Amino acid sequence: MQLSEDMKRVVLEQRLGFVATVTPDGRPNLSPKGTTTVLDDGHLMFLDIASPGTVDNLSTNPFVEINVVDPILRKGYRFKGLATVVVSGEAFDTALAAARRHGFTTSRERVRSIVIVEVTSAAALVSPAYDLGATEDDVSSAWAERFAELHSTHLRPR
Repeated sequence: MQLSEDMKRVVLEQRLGFVATVTPDGRPNLSPKGTTTVLDDGHLMFLDIASPGTVDNLSTNPFVEINVVDPILRKGYRFKGLATVVVSGEAFDTALAAARRHGFTTSRERVRSIVIVEVTSAAALVSPAYDLGATEDDVSSAWAERFAELHSTHLRPR
């Protein structure tokens, strides 16, 4: 499957992907990955900096889903695919170079492995607010205001 330009834009802008895997005993595991990025037109990837559970799960079941959503627009994508964990070699070097091109500056020593996901299907994620006739301006204004309120309370002295 080929990633659309909009899919790539959302991933590159947001960087935070929620990665779903399955544990060896069949339980779901969801883990945020702040290094989610685009490798090429058919692959996403993330750096394994602190992902031992996710990488362990992928060693027994390579199927993965990654959700990336713009929290202000409440739109994004769910990507399904097959993951490969690389720890060295040309694939590792190519993926690390792609991460660096996309602004990730983590040192090589911190990267235990890189998970490369061949995207086999993708679908849009869109808030039900749009079903009620809300526009992107309506939704983004409401959520930008909400986040501004939340973050302004964190900046006040306690």
